[in-house]
Amino acid sequence: MTDRSSTGDDSSTGDDRDLLRRAAAAHTAAAQDVEAFLRRLPEVPGPAEITEYANLITREEQMRGNREAAADAAGLTIYSLESDQGT
Repeated sequence: MTDRSSTGDDSSTGDDRDLLRRAAAAHTAAAQDVEAFLRRLPEVPGPAEITEYANLITREEQMRGNREAAADAAGLTIYSLESDQGT
């Protein structure tokens, strides 16, 4: 294990960026799972497909939230433009 104080690196920038990369990869995988589901979706979805879709979307949204939180921690905060719309 490396002690940061011995290397002179006392910032968490590298850790934040690694966490962001991992969060982005998890979000990508979740989005790909949604896409794969939609490719095999029958013409008339039944209750099982609706439940599976809900679960996949929930997971994708959670992973997106994790990615956004990791981006904020890495200093990549993006403020919403929604408040500027309509003014």
